Amino acid sequence: MLVDSHCHLDGFQNNEIAGILVRAKEVNVDLVVTVGTTLQNSFRAVELSTIFPNIWAGIGIHPMEVDKEFDQEAYKTFSDLIDSTDRVIAISEIGLDFLDTSPDRFLQYQVFREQIRFARERMLPIIFHSRESYSETLKVLREEHAYDVGGIMHYFQGSEAIAWEAIDLGFYISLAKPFLRSEDLQSVVKSIPLENIVLETDAAPQPFKDNRQKWTEPRHVYDIASKLSEIKNISFAQVEEVTTKNFFNIMHKSF
Repeated sequence: MLVDSHCHLDGFQNNEIAGILVRAKEVNVDLVVTVGTTLQNSFRAVELSTIFPNIWAGIGIHPMEVDKEFDQEAYKTFSDLIDSTDRVIAISEIGLDFLDTSPDRFLQYQVFREQIRFARERMLPIIFHSRESYSETLKVLREEHAYDVGGIMHYFQGSEAIAWEAIDLGFYISLAKPFLRSEDLQSVVKSIPLENIVLETDAAPQPFKDNRQKWTEPRHVYDIASKLSEIKNISFAQVEEVTTKNFFNIMHKSF
């Protein structure tokens, strides 16, 4: 069994999601985590998790979607959403994004810190985003004692030093499609123990690709696992077993 630990299925229609899950099942991807980036699509993530038994939900506000403080209203909305179901297994996707076009950094910091505190209160792991902000993101995680809940460093493309800093904070390193093509990243991953790695696709609708068959889907976790097997010179079965076990360890939940 393989797990896609992070994707965005909320933008697909339900009938298309059913097909996506069938294709995933064909390559033994049996569990998928679809995550929120706003309040609205966090509700959609939870809705999908109640419709499809092998989908589980993460809820959170993405740094690129930050437009106001994480206040008591947001806190109550997320609390009520968690209390309404047992399908929410992570606070995600949260973090910092320091592209030039990103929202105000002060606001990003406030929303990130409050969501970490919320995750700690609800004892849910964190899946975090850290584009152009590795050191700043890890600093906030440390200051907010995020190691109390741990989680996943999403879409990892950093250095060996960054990987170990995240691991030391109680986070697992998540490999996505960049791992398939980046020799630098493959070199870094050689030094990361398999026991600290999980897999993801970050799949979402990709209308900019004319060929629908080339859209990233949860089934592509199989390709990432295959490359990891090759890079580490170990069996595919070992990659499958250990990365799935790692995911279960993070989530503290029986599936």
